[in-house]
Formats: sequence, C-alpha cells, structure tokens
Amino acid sequence: MGKSSFSKHPFLLGFEQLERLVERSAKNDGYPPYNIEQTGAHRFRITLAVAGFGDDDLSVTMANGELQISGAQGADSSDRTYLHRGIAARQFQRTFVLADGVEIRHAYMENGLLHIELHRDAPKQRVHKIEINRR
Repeated sequence: MGKSSFSKHPFLLGFEQLERLVERSAKNDGYPPYNIEQTGAHRFRITLAVAGFGDDDLSVTMANGELQISGAQGADSSDRTYLHRGIAARQFQRTFVLADGVEIRHAYMENGLLHIELHRDAPKQRVHKIEINRR
C-alpha cells in the first residue's frame, strides 16, 4: 500500500507546497523544547527553553513566511572541570512556517525561556462572483 498524499485529492488544488512544509517540519530533532500557546482569539506565543543562552547568543528572524530561531554559544574558554554536564550547549536552528497575516509582535527572554508573541488579524470574508460568459 502506497503513501497517501492529501495534495493529490481532486478537491484540494494547489496544496503541493503545504505537503512539502508538513514533511519538512516532521524532520525537527526536538531541541530545544518548545511550547505554542494560544493567548487570545488571534494571539499566540511560542516559548523555547534556551537555558544557558544569552540574548547575544540567539537570533530571531522572519523571512519568506518562516520564523527562524537560532542559537549558538561562544566557545567556553574557562578551565572548568565538569563532573556531569547535562545542560545542552549545542547550537540549534528551529523553523516555524507562519500563515499569511501572522505577524511577530515582539520577543523577550525571561527565566531561561525565549518568548515570541504573534498576532493574526481576523480573516476577512472574501466573496467574488464569477460571471459566466458564452464562448
């Protein structure tokens, strides 16, 4: 039995890109952990656990409908000897695809968590009557 593709359904025209986005998002490795909350009717918050990262170690950018969050810490030049090192310090990049009309309001750090506030305007009803012409 082959893989079913919703973009091949005869009533869903032009959704090929959506299927590619779903496949790409399934490849995330889970680091850093994150939450997505709905904080109002048209407001959302993405929260990433970024313990050990400072403001200068993080980058939040928006390009082509994608929210990209990346983090990289500078090299630890201290002479520390760890008996156990359980706090991850690896670099990361996490990408979220945002729907049309979703805007980033602001981002802030609090208690080792990076919060990104998003807002989406209420969708406008679009009705367009199509004239039927004779050939």
